[in-house]
Order: sequence, then structure tokens, then C-alpha cells
Amino acid sequence: MNYYSNQISKLIEELSRLPGIGAKTAQRLAFHIINMPVDQVRSLTYAISSAKENVQYCKQCLTLTDDELCPICSSPKRDQSIIMVVENSRDLAAYEKTGKFSGVYHVLHGAISPMNGIGPEDIKLKELMTRLQKDVSEVIIATNSSLEGETTAMYISKLIKPTNIKVTRIASGVPVGGDLENIDEVTLLRALEGRVEL
Repeated sequence: MNYYSNQISKLIEELSRLPGIGAKTAQRLAFHIINMPVDQVRSLTYAISSAKENVQYCKQCLTLTDDELCPICSSPKRDQSIIMVVENSRDLAAYEKTGKFSGVYHVLHGAISPMNGIGPEDIKLKELMTRLQKDVSEVIIATNSSLEGETTAMYISKLIKPTNIKVTRIASGVPVGGDLENIDEVTLLRALEGRVEL
């Protein structure tokens, strides 16, 4: 039995499709949106629509941006010869919060996971190998400490070894099974500083 009108039920249903949003949170968000001033609701819907229409992959590192190159790749202050490989844009943001990494990134948009049918061709490895044809001195592999992250790190290491580019892996301190986006900056910084060559 439906307790709410069709419009409210539809809003709750759509919100509950978002990751991490259960039925109760969707209901709470729906009522919050309904009680917001109309101009704030319009601003929210415009921000969602605009982001969906204008956000694309950075032509270099493949993070999400609304320009051809993201602010990191286009910065003359960044060391283009050191590339940190991360699984997603949230991991990139986590490392940027430390304020201590001066290189650039490469976003894989996933990790190798045979159990889930995700192979090397399903993530942005080909683009990484293309980037390595430029003047690159080190690749830091900063995938998660999960089985998929470790598998991806080993695969990337084997791909890069023949190029004689230094390959390092972030040190432990990042808990096994932990997602980088949920780890504090100090732990991330220690992991970066204690990286080891693969």
C-alpha cells in the first residue's frame, strides 16, 4: 500500500536508486527537497543536469572534469614525469587532500576482477600505456588494498617492467580491504612516502 501520492512515491523511488541510499534515507531526502524553497530546488536540478551534460573524461588522466584537461594536468607546477595510478576519481581526490603529491594521476575507472567479469581491457590500461611513451620516470600504483586492487597492481607492474620505468606501490598503512577515499590524509601520506619498488 502506498502511503504517499504518486509524485512523492516516484521521488522516493528515484532517490533510493542512488548508491548508499536506502528507503529511509530516500524518504528523508524526498521530504527535505519538497520543503526546500523553489529556487534551491531549481538550482539543485540545474546542477545535476549541467554536470551530467558537461562532465567528461580529462584527455590526459581520465578523471572527471568539465574542461578538456583537468586542473591537475593543466597545472605547470605538476611534475608530469611521475604518474600515480588510482582506481577512481574519489581516490585521486583523497590523495590531493594530503597536499603532498606534486605529480599527476591516471584514473583506471575500476580494477581487474575476474569474478565480476572485469578484465584488463575493461579499465583504462591502454591509455596508461600510451602515456608512458612520453618522458615518464616513475609510476606509483595506488590501487586499493583489496584482492582486485592487488591483482591490478601486479598486472600493471608486469606491463610496465619492460619499459624500464620505475614502478612503485604505495606502502601498507592503508588497511587491506580499505577504500582509499575513506582513509585519513596522514595514513595516505605515510603510504605514499613509504612506497616500495615492484
